[in-house]
Amino acid sequence: MTTFADLGLSQPVLQALDMKGYSTPTPIQEQAIPPVLKGRDLLGIAQTGTGKTAAFMLPSIDRLREADNQIPFKSCRMLVLAPTRELAVQIADSAKDYGALAGLKVQVIVGGTSVGKDRNKLHRGTDILVATPGRLLDLIDQKAFNLNGIEILVLDEADQMLDLGFIHALRKIRELAPKDRQTLFFSATMPKAIKELVGGYCNNPVQVSVTPESTTAERIDQYLFMVQQDEKTALLEMILKGRHKVPGEFERTLIFTRTKHGADRVVKKLAQAGIEANAIHGNKSQPQRQRALDEFRKARVPVLIATDVAARGIDIPGVSHVINYELPNVPEQYVHRIGRTARAGRDGVAIAFCAEDERAYLKDIRRTTGAELERLPLPDNFRAVVEGEGPEKPAPRQPMKRVQPRPLGARKPQGERRPDGERRPQQGEQRRAAHAGQGERRPQGDRRAPQAEPRRAEGDRRPQGGKPAHGGNGGGQRHGGQGRPQGQGHGAGGNGGGGGGNRSRGRRGGGGGGRPRAAQG
Repeated sequence: MTTFADLGLSQPVLQALDMKGYSTPTPIQEQAIPPVLKGRDLLGIAQTGTGKTAAFMLPSIDRLREADNQIPFKSCRMLVLAPTRELAVQIADSAKDYGALAGLKVQVIVGGTSVGKDRNKLHRGTDILVATPGRLLDLIDQKAFNLNGIEILVLDEADQMLDLGFIHALRKIRELAPKDRQTLFFSATMPKAIKELVGGYCNNPVQVSVTPESTTAERIDQYLFMVQQDEKTALLEMILKGRHKVPGEFERTLIFTRTKHGADRVVKKLAQAGIEANAIHGNKSQPQRQRALDEFRKARVPVLIATDVAARGIDIPGVSHVINYELPNVPEQYVHRIGRTARAGRDGVAIAFCAEDERAYLKDIRRTTGAELERLPLPDNFRAVVEGEGPEKPAPRQPMKRVQPRPLGARKPQGERRPDGERRPQQGEQRRAAHAGQGERRPQGDRRAPQAEPRRAEGDRRPQGGKPAHGGNGGGQRHGGQGRPQGQGHGAGGNGGGGGGNRSRGRRGGGGGGRPRAAQG
């Protein structure tokens, strides 16, 4: 049996592997490590979960140690490109573990984090940089990073990078990287676009591949439920709660949907059923995605809902079940999804929910992968349970009548309803009615009394209006005799019109107190 020591790795790397508990290489590692140590370009074709990260990282660490070049300013010696944030973080963690005794500096930059912090961490350069193409080009455009110092360039999961639309970014990176570099190219599939990309990146590469017989799919038991779309949530709840038995013991469950909104919807439905779950997809920030992965890895929240963005890059041991809540429309994605279980030599269970409108996807999966999915029966009286009539589903709660609180300052509701045509009393009328009996009240609409009206008794209300009336016998008697200090009354009437204040003019017929002016003429 071949060991890592037989492959020619250095002692520091072998000690790091021994600390991790690794002693026997996988087939892809056994084929890839020797040519990489010799400096050859490499093209590796292998499914996910076969150990590709160690296949390119272990020999690359040895080559960087032997060269012992200085860290370039605002650049790196080894660049690893990954399609997703999760895969990039995972590769960086592996690089730190494998190179723990080699004294190499490792950094990772991904989208969804602070650009300023990325600029600071790369200002003095690094030995190994793991990055997503988008964030890397952002820093290059800002003149915060360059590719001049690259000695080794690695493209991991290149086919998924093309699926995510990174083809133009990869071409630009190829033009900026030095021509005398070593290139390691890994992909799970080999479509025509990948072959063209390999021709531009690699120079006479050594091709290694892992046959389908060695993939993780052999250790995965695959099952199928034929179920309607509106029944999927109820079936998922019954499986997770143990009310419907499926093969395997649940440890951690990874559930895949096709869309981001679909993932959030499943999390919400499970929460309503009392099942805690997290979602991970492109709309989540990097801290949110990392926190969800950490809780899933530590089994604090053993249910994780993910989209195909996270189908590759989630290398978490202990994933016992993968449930395809919605079948992927690309057959190859099915292989990557179920590859999240049965890792590190363990067995796993994959369950697929197939609705009537997904039969074409199921047919493509069977034709592409050659897998036969064993069909499982639905629970007894399942349709009745879905509709809320089954014995295992509680009766729906009766909605309670909500009483709207009365806003502050609002009037209390009136008693009986007034007959049609009856006018509601106005605010002034209600106040006058409340003070009835405190004195004689003037009828509504009655104007001020004539000027000849005698002075009102004390307590009687004052008439409305400001100016005194003009004309008429006896006019001005209101202010006669006792004028106001400022002479506000100006009686100017006919015979007997009297009375001004202290400043009244001595006109014809005028009288009263005050100091009269000299008569004219």
